[in-house]
Amino acid sequence: MRIAIVGASGAVGQELLKVLEERSFPVDDLLLFASEKSAGRKCVFRGKEYEIKVLQNDSDFRGVDIAFTSAGAKVSREYADLITGAGAIMIDNSSAFRMEDDVPLVVPECNAQDALRRPRGIVSNPNCTTIMMVVALQPIETLSHITRVHVASYQSASGAGARAMAELEQQHRDIVHGQDVTISKFPYQLAFNVIPQIDLFTDNGYTKEEMKMFNETRKIMHSNLSCSAMCVRVPALRSHSEAVWVETEHHLTVEQVRTAFHNAKGVTLMDNPAKLSYPMPLYTAGKDDVYVGRIREDLSSQNGITFFLSSDQIRKGAALNAVQIAESIIIEK
Repeated sequence: MRIAIVGASGAVGQELLKVLEERSFPVDDLLLFASEKSAGRKCVFRGKEYEIKVLQNDSDFRGVDIAFTSAGAKVSREYADLITGAGAIMIDNSSAFRMEDDVPLVVPECNAQDALRRPRGIVSNPNCTTIMMVVALQPIETLSHITRVHVASYQSASGAGARAMAELEQQHRDIVHGQDVTISKFPYQLAFNVIPQIDLFTDNGYTKEEMKMFNETRKIMHSNLSCSAMCVRVPALRSHSEAVWVETEHHLTVEQVRTAFHNAKGVTLMDNPAKLSYPMPLYTAGKDDVYVGRIREDLSSQNGITFFLSSDQIRKGAALNAVQIAESIIIEK
């Protein structure tokens, strides 16, 4: 297969290369694209060196089977016709097409079949916080329909990209050495702080990130459930976490839910309070699964369950999910 990566120099693009190699994805030829700033940079994939080319209007996507795009919504919109017009399937990691009716929004553990119906040749990768939450919601949905979800996210610097991760590290150095704190990627100092804002605010008081969780969850799960989110940036370097409260049509026991998590694809159960075993970003960074723990009944709701999860935002929240979408497509071919 001929594979292209648009945004190859970014954090997700680099992770895509790792995931493709780790999962022995069938790659016979590889094309790497990025902005002029990264042009000429070399990347090694399976022992072979590839040069990053500038993405431009005459870039050649002929013969490309799958193109992973992770360079932002503006770039995705601008080059979608060029990529799909050449016959490639575009798996897009931006927000550009997620809520378009003729573009499937896919998390393979939930709705892999949706990726097979792509009128525009595009499959969208959901927002990272949505991905990890729906992976955990799906096992519960199989037991009883979920009617309502409340979620508070604890999102690491990695969600804002490689430069944001570097900024968090620099802020800690600045503070330790008594220097003025570097603030560029975030609206405030993130080190030793939390920021209750991710993305821009909308007219209803929710941020765009929070509204993504509401809208995307319904589309992925083909559900009428309501999701109210509070998204918070925390000074973790990598991996996001979420505290989730779920209400179902029928009462579920903790053991039923724990067993469903244990048997679920893409979920690792990490739930032993007696041994202080529960998910944390420190342990989930670099891992593929969504880790779930702190499972208990919601004392405020008769049919409520609450739990805590953590997952690597760059892997399952972006690169891994995109590769799994591609795998689900080629298996059906």
